[in-house]
Amino acid sequence: MQPDFADRLRDGDALVGAWCTVGHPVVAEVLAAEPVDFVVLDGEHSENAIGDLADCVRAVDAANHRASQRNPDATATATVVRASGPDRAEIKRLLDLGPDGILVPQVESVADAREAVRGSQYPPEGVRGVAGGRAADYGRTLDDAVETANDDVATILQMETTGAIDDADAIAALDGLDALFVGPADLSARLGDFGAFDSDAFRASIDTVVDAASTAPGSVAVGTLATSHENATPRRDDWGMDFVVAGVDVAYLRDGLAGYLDALASGDEAPDGGDD
Repeated sequence: MQPDFADRLRDGDALVGAWCTVGHPVVAEVLAAEPVDFVVLDGEHSENAIGDLADCVRAVDAANHRASQRNPDATATATVVRASGPDRAEIKRLLDLGPDGILVPQVESVADAREAVRGSQYPPEGVRGVAGGRAADYGRTLDDAVETANDDVATILQMETTGAIDDADAIAALDGLDALFVGPADLSARLGDFGAFDSDAFRASIDTVVDAASTAPGSVAVGTLATSHENATPRRDDWGMDFVVAGVDVAYLRDGLAGYLDALASGDEAPDGGDD
């Protein structure tokens, strides 16, 4: 049996994800059919309502079903839903959709982080409300879901504020936390120099997060977002990341069209006598 997404995170596997902001199930389904380990469904910087996110979770499941029909040994693409912030009520509703992980942004302190983690865990470890939603097959598997979800569903917190960086050691040590995710754009903006990913302050913050995760009592992975082909490997290797999200869907669209336009422009300038 293939290991669950949460276990792969805890084991430090070099996972690669894709980011889905568009919110249409076709986009999520297409991304999940590619050889990525997970798809992030964005509920923060997007137009997505909870129903859109639910449809996208189902679309990823549909892609996995077709892949398993072709190859029973295929590794499923996991779903990670990003909340709009560390709000317990929202985290509960998103987890009821049945994703493999929850990503919580805008964590300002260890107090925020603790509440987010508690909100993602069923009692006695946390305070997640119990309901027979999709995550529990609409009540059919509720007992099993309550018993296993704390281990099977990954809780990931974004490290993108100065408060989170200051509290990195305490955040990484929280019981129930599986991974940290560096949001480079927001972190650089909070540090007062947006986009300055090579600045001393930014790189020091990255090192703080990586060091906190590596010395945490549990197994805590660290990941980030790559925004171009060129910075994907450096962000994984030079920044010391365990997993990377390889770009965002709207950029895939833009870059794909740009490639065609560049090819056509080059063809217009080609000398006579080229291939028909």
